[in-house]
Amino acid sequence: MSEYHAEHTDAWSETAVPAPAAEASAPAPVTPADTADAARLVSFGLQPKLLPARDAEYAELLRRYREEPAFARLADAVATGLGLIVMEVSTRAGMAVTAGEDSVFAVRMGDYARRAASDSADRFLHGLAHLAVAAMAFPRPEDLADNGYIGRITVNGVDAFVRQACHRLEERAEEHGDNTDPATDAPGLEAGWRIYARRSATGATKDARRLAGSTTGIIGKAVAFLTDSGFLQRTGDDAGGAYRTTARYQLQVRDMAGSAAMAELLELGVVPVSDGTATLLPPPDADSPELAADEGLPFHA
Repeated sequence: MSEYHAEHTDAWSETAVPAPAAEASAPAPVTPADTADAARLVSFGLQPKLLPARDAEYAELLRRYREEPAFARLADAVATGLGLIVMEVSTRAGMAVTAGEDSVFAVRMGDYARRAASDSADRFLHGLAHLAVAAMAFPRPEDLADNGYIGRITVNGVDAFVRQACHRLEERAEEHGDNTDPATDAPGLEAGWRIYARRSATGATKDARRLAGSTTGIIGKAVAFLTDSGFLQRTGDDAGGAYRTTARYQLQVRDMAGSAAMAELLELGVVPVSDGTATLLPPPDADSPELAADEGLPFHA
């Protein structure tokens, strides 16, 4: 081969063959170890009481999710395959996931209510208790939008809130001249307020424990379920039990904020909010035993 031919062949080879640096810039392939880490992160998300600040491995996997797009896509895919919806991934909420309707991890309110009570009226009251807790914990749209907002509720305060809502609904029925059982197509709360109003607030056993079928007993079971699910944290025993909301609960309530029943409850105006504080409106009768001064309401001006 002539020197000219060899020289130009070498030059062509140098321009035709990709440089090693170009190969190094290609994304690294996903490994089985990455898949295992992504699944591990999702498993952390299924432990609602676990906080990243208290678990170094959890915190490291969250860092990878935020900084490595390929790992984030992999974790999202694992969650999707399990029927989970990723609501948020952050240091405050961890990997917050909720189960889709067809997920094996789904806990449906109907299933919860059937386990909690066999009577259909009690099942309705359990659903109303959950609705009332959410409405009283986050009474304003701004509260749901503010990631730093922490709602506070008590069992007795929620019961007083619902009973005052019942009073408003009773007034509405009287104004319309309809103080009999409502029509079947009446809004959910209007159709059920009598059930709640007629139920004892506490009842009592011989050892002074509240009855499970009383309204505070039902609310107590609801907040215990929310606490076990990582949505509330118990802060004390005052007023039947005091609780604060978690970041996960805020995300969950955002999803249900558009429900007709929750909107109907808030539109009754039982919890007025102006400058960031809130309290129940004064009862029409100052001597009303259902809304006594020591009900343990969570908001005070």
